[in-house]
Amino acid sequence: MSNFKIYAMIPARYGSTRLKFKNLALINGKPMISYAIEAAKESNCFDKIIVNSEHTIFKEISKRYEVDFYHRPNDLGSSNTKSDSVVADFMNYYSEADIVVWVNPISPFQSGEEISDIAEFFIQNKLDSLITVQNMQVHCNYNDSAVNYNIDGLFQKTQELSPIQPFVYSVMMWRRESFLKEFIDKGHALFCGNFGTYPVSKSSGIIIKNSDDLKLADLLMRSISSESDQYLIEYDDLVNNFKDINL
Repeated sequence: MSNFKIYAMIPARYGSTRLKFKNLALINGKPMISYAIEAAKESNCFDKIIVNSEHTIFKEISKRYEVDFYHRPNDLGSSNTKSDSVVADFMNYYSEADIVVWVNPISPFQSGEEISDIAEFFIQNKLDSLITVQNMQVHCNYNDSAVNYNIDGLFQKTQELSPIQPFVYSVMMWRRESFLKEFIDKGHALFCGNFGTYPVSKSSGIIIKNSDDLKLADLLMRSISSESDQYLIEYDDLVNNFKDINL
């Protein structure tokens, strides 16, 4: 893809307040973190894939899926730890990496192909930092004020709206040099230098934060895995009885 050395970092905090041991919770019989590892492998764009955790239980996961493991300091494993500090610590340890890509383990539907596309976009646009977003064509307010529609105008169809772009964090990435410089100067650096976003698919935007999210993801993954061929849309028998309906 490039002459840059690109490392995938899969962060895996042992503790979790909303969903205990969520990275090890099973989705269709496999630990959630395994989907991020497999997607990173399938992307074929990383020089190294490294699980980053404060607990050695994830060293066993790394061995199972044949990727590297970084045992970060215990003080970077609390719920109060900032992502900037986790990334800076990782970059300081892996000083040979030019670009670090945060592949989020709580985004189990992120594909390897999409990760590769994101990395290519990052390099081609000479970005220093990037966070994935999702394009959503919905009427949206912020602080009780319209964001992407006119309250005094005709109610627009959703397909006519300019999309809002909430962050989904399925992938984040940074150039090491730019990130560390800003981190040293400001104490934070997620938006360092030339910042950009990349809109991902709807499925990639499914983030697992609580037990309800996990249940839905498990059901969806089981459904996807059971499909032998491409999904076919089926209709009520009434549709076939009306000649003026063209499918």
